[in-house]
Amino acid sequence: MQSKLSKLEFQVMEFLWTCKEASIREIQEALSKRATAKRPPAYTTVQTVVYRMEEKGVVRRAGKIGNFHVFAAVITRDKAQRRLLDEFLGFFGGKGKLVMAQLIEAGELTLEDVKEAEVLLKSAAKRRSSK
Repeated sequence: MQSKLSKLEFQVMEFLWTCKEASIREIQEALSKRATAKRPPAYTTVQTVVYRMEEKGVVRRAGKIGNFHVFAAVITRDKAQRRLLDEFLGFFGGKGKLVMAQLIEAGELTLEDVKEAEVLLKSAAKRRSSK
């Protein structure tokens, strides 16, 4: 994945990860149902976004039903989320500690979250040491 995904592109990907394949009309209708803005995205907007995503290599044409192209995700949710997290960490100089401090200050990180993170860290350390 060369470039980052916009908010609308991520919404398209979420739908494709769930449905596996969809036409532009199906994507547009799904986004309209989920729309939090005053106006849902127009068909032509979704069409432009999907074609740009195809150029980026994050979706592909999976087939054709009648006159409609059907699209599928090329990248996994995990890969897209990792890329987004890497970009996000970049804003904090690549330091997870600074992100955690901000989350704590904002009240978004609980003691339970920290305990779960500790378990994950220990598990990851064991996996790295066994390689």
